[in-house]
Amino acid sequence: MDLSFFLVTVVTLLVAGYLYVKKKYQYWEERGVPYVKPQFPLGNLQEMGSTKHSSEIFTKIYNQLKGKDVFGGIFFFTQPVVVALDLEFVRNVFVKDFQYFHDRGFYINEKDDPLSGHLVSLSGQRWKNLRNKLSPTFTSGKMKMMHSTITAVAKEFQNYLEPFAEKNEVVEVKDIFSRFTTDVIGNCAFGVECNSLKDPDAEFRRIGKKIFQFEGLEFLRIFFLTAFPNVGRALKMKINKPEVSEFFMRLLKETVEYRERNNIKRNDFLSLLMQIMKTGKLEGDNTDLGKMTFEELAAQTFVFFVGGFETSGSTMTFAFYELAQHQDIQDKAREEIHRILEKYNGEYTYEACMEMKYIDQIINETLRKHPIGDSLIRLCGQDYNVPGTKHVIEKGTTVMVPVYGIHHDPQIYPDPEKFDPDRFTDENIKNRHPFAWIPFGEGPRICVGMRFGMMQTRVGIAHVLSKYRVKTSSRTQIPYVPNPPSQVLSPKGGMWLKLEKI
Repeated sequence: MDLSFFLVTVVTLLVAGYLYVKKKYQYWEERGVPYVKPQFPLGNLQEMGSTKHSSEIFTKIYNQLKGKDVFGGIFFFTQPVVVALDLEFVRNVFVKDFQYFHDRGFYINEKDDPLSGHLVSLSGQRWKNLRNKLSPTFTSGKMKMMHSTITAVAKEFQNYLEPFAEKNEVVEVKDIFSRFTTDVIGNCAFGVECNSLKDPDAEFRRIGKKIFQFEGLEFLRIFFLTAFPNVGRALKMKINKPEVSEFFMRLLKETVEYRERNNIKRNDFLSLLMQIMKTGKLEGDNTDLGKMTFEELAAQTFVFFVGGFETSGSTMTFAFYELAQHQDIQDKAREEIHRILEKYNGEYTYEACMEMKYIDQIINETLRKHPIGDSLIRLCGQDYNVPGTKHVIEKGTTVMVPVYGIHHDPQIYPDPEKFDPDRFTDENIKNRHPFAWIPFGEGPRICVGMRFGMMQTRVGIAHVLSKYRVKTSSRTQIPYVPNPPSQVLSPKGGMWLKLEKI
């Protein structure tokens, strides 16, 4: 090939590429939408996963843009992304105009990664059909059925902490709480004794940790697959690591076959899904939900496990981080627990735990200040005329709701860095915009496992506070630093607190 021709071709391609990217990055400016200037090639994700956590990046963007319009613009690589800035706009996306935003736009590749086809990721009619099947498994009646399993694990957890408390020992609570929730979810989802508390290296715990482990810039892979899903599927890219998928598919296959062979029934999530898989109905309910394939069952059980242990474990971690710094709030919570337990003869019954309103306020304020998912994503399914503006959000555009930024907005929550459970009294909740607190999302796609997550967190906190006092130590990082590569909000270096027996 002639060298000059080769050089001309290369230069032409570089210039064309430059002009293409430049044009892409003019998207929001051309539409009169306030935006944060991007940088090639990552757009507004330059610091993602390496020096800063996504909560810090998106909150900075929210603060730069808020007040300028109902939404602003950023870029994931070269793809334009809407950033919600107004709570009424958030309400429209989640509820009022849900028909435009019913999909999350998450990457799915069921052919190469069958566990990716779960309720959180599915779109359109498939999501609606599956949601209708799963919703009956999360009713208050079903939660009450699983409550005794949770309290049994919580009792073991309470006893496990005793040697540390007797020595006034400083412990890394993030790992301990995640082991507790791993054992709860293992029992409630699979009916399996995970033994994470007794053995930190148990296979369930090891695999669970692997799901959320990201190294280097691996975190950007998630955003790439969100921005370019068709490219990901063409390249057979997976969300889940092969070892994780193989473990869960094998475990579920063996567990389902064993239960069917021996006609075993348990009060757990897997048992309910097996009923739907075989008959399309739940026992005692004649509603035809439609049968479920094994692959669907596997994906739903997997996401129940993933969504249950890490989120609740992290919520407990942040709750005790705050309670250790606010002994007055801790004492008030403990007084409520003892008063209610006395009423129920010392038993952590379902009814007793549901009466612990101040514990719920603590959990709500923890999720306000430390939302485990710092942002929520929706995909615009058709061109959308934004009410009250001249803007049109084009079909296929990603909409991001910056939960962390909203939860720390001083115009919504005065003195947002202060930990104050009284923000969540009935009266104060009524006086706030209903979409000012959205750790679980809202509307038809609100987290289906919210009740379960709140229940196991409530039970876990109550069991710890009833017997132990939690304090800060010289190893407690105040304020903590978020771990940049973590998919969920998590303290870098763990959370070290002191336990004392009461």
